Amino acid sequence: MSFKAQRILVVDDSQAILLVMQAILAELGVEQVTCCESAQNALSFIEQQPNNFDAIFTDLNMPEMDGMELIRQLGKRDFKGGVVIISEMDHKVIDLASNLARQNHALLLGNIAKPIQLVEVERLLKKLCTLSCPHTEEGQPISEAELLHALSNSEITPFYQPKVNRATQQIESIEVLARIVSEQHGLTILPARFIDLAEDLELINLVTFQLFEKATAEYEALKDELPHPCKLAFNLSPVQLEDINCPDKLAILLQLNHLTPSDIILEITEQKPLSSTNQLETLNRLRMRGFDISLDDFGTGFTNLNQLKSLPFTEIKIDRSIITHIDTDYFSQVITKSLVDLAIKQGFKVVAEGIERIEELQYLERYKHDLLMQGVLISRPKAKNELIRWIHSWLRMTNFNS
Repeated sequence: MSFKAQRILVVDDSQAILLVMQAILAELGVEQVTCCESAQNALSFIEQQPNNFDAIFTDLNMPEMDGMELIRQLGKRDFKGGVVIISEMDHKVIDLASNLARQNHALLLGNIAKPIQLVEVERLLKKLCTLSCPHTEEGQPISEAELLHALSNSEITPFYQPKVNRATQQIESIEVLARIVSEQHGLTILPARFIDLAEDLELINLVTFQLFEKATAEYEALKDELPHPCKLAFNLSPVQLEDINCPDKLAILLQLNHLTPSDIILEITEQKPLSSTNQLETLNRLRMRGFDISLDDFGTGFTNLNQLKSLPFTEIKIDRSIITHIDTDYFSQVITKSLVDLAIKQGFKVVAEGIERIEELQYLERYKHDLLMQGVLISRPKAKNELIRWIHSWLRMTNFNS
């Protein structure tokens, strides 16, 4: 993985630490490194060039303005990059730093202890790449005409990715993921190329309802392959929650396919804030109707652990940016443990999404009684027939049988 294009700002009142960080970043191939001996100078750089840095590595204990104040000021200035704390921290400090960063809309990637090790800096740069690079696909967004053609020709197609309970080996739910499948051109277009466009053009409901209709129609075939109950999970944008009639529209679609809200999980991304009255009212009404509500991408947005106690979520999905290299990332380990502990107390489920490495799965095994697993290491998203073949293989492998 190349870090050549990463633009890094290092803030520390110790000249020795700045020299060490410069040397490590140079060794890792980072060519654009700026160093500051004070948080005030760092803020001046940010104000002059707000989009010129992908991440800031900052000390906590500095004179005049410390690292926590710097993080707060970065949030006020809507800094979009990641933040790494250079400090030895116990788990309580990490929890608090993470929550404060969220409240100030700053993205805290993690911490590295002194003396600084190259492998730790490399790990956090990899995490930064995970967040800043689209992980679904390469390619430019499709055009408005292409999206309208896909909708009018019913090309929105469900692909499926299971969430597995490692303790019982059961497939507890299956996430429905949108694809545009063009038979004419033989292409499968992933959502990174059309979901934002659909939201901008106010066509996202058409995409969702077409996906919902097809997936619920295929649900019976999927249930017939499983020896235990299994729910379908759909993604909803916070934008769609502004429509207070959303629960009624979804209920009608379910009735047409002889399903009930208890069969469905609705996943709401955390990457945009849930704050308006309409959003919260719709969220509550969906829950009242019997839908399970999942907070997707936890760790990338605005919700902190305390807010999870009051919002009506039945499931929290830990974002892949936290799961990536969790086997060696102390910050991610603390966040995950705190979330699992809270889930046990509050009675919601937790999903670790984006599991790609066997080391990540092996680390997460310690939580297998309290955590669902999802990721390409278990199963890539698949079309219905391909998923059915995977289910047969999974059942044979786990001796569920049949």
